Amino acid sequence: MLARPILLRRALPCTLIFTAACVIAGPKDKEPAPRFNATTTSGEKFTNDSIKGKIVLLEFWTTWCGYCANEAAFVDKIGHELADKGLILLAIDVGESKKTVKKYLEQHPRNCKIVLMEDTNLAAMYAATV
Repeated sequence: MLARPILLRRALPCTLIFTAACVIAGPKDKEPAPRFNATTTSGEKFTNDSIKGKIVLLEFWTTWCGYCANEAAFVDKIGHELADKGLILLAIDVGESKKTVKKYLEQHPRNCKIVLMEDTNLAAMYAATV
């Protein structure tokens, strides 16, 4: 049982580095992203048009996910450090009520743009499950 969490913790930085390398290398096919919309808890709206030419990191999470809680500070740090280079970090809570997320964030504040599943079609597009 202990080996899996250790492997997952080590895999996240490797996955993010690999993803960043792929983004820097550029897409092989110039295929547009699926049409989406997202509204943050602060009311900021994002669509394909508003993010054109920028790099977007989508983090799908829930309040009950231990791995999500463990990686939140790391993901927020990446979002903050790369924001001036055009990175947009959208942390999308999957399947929980606004009340549940608000209560959780009062005790575990995040330093990124929070999107609720009811305010976006991204979770469905990427078949996100946590």
